[in-house]
Amino acid sequence: MKSLTLTVPEEVNEQEVKMAVAALLFDKGILTSGQAAEYAGITKREFLLKVGNYGVSIFGETPSDLSRPLNG
Repeated sequence: MKSLTLTVPEEVNEQEVKMAVAALLFDKGILTSGQAAEYAGITKREFLLKVGNYGVSIFGETPSDLSRPLNG
């Protein structure tokens, strides 16, 4: 894996940044949920519970997918 160093203002919550990056990489299929959880420094269960707060579905569905009628 590659390493990335970010410099952010003091008021930025480091854990929130890690979770946001992990959610994005999971959503793009770059990381598995386990890898994303490890990156964020939390358990896989906790990651799966929190990732929806970042607009990411653990089922791979988009909001537009969910708004379509079931009959086609």
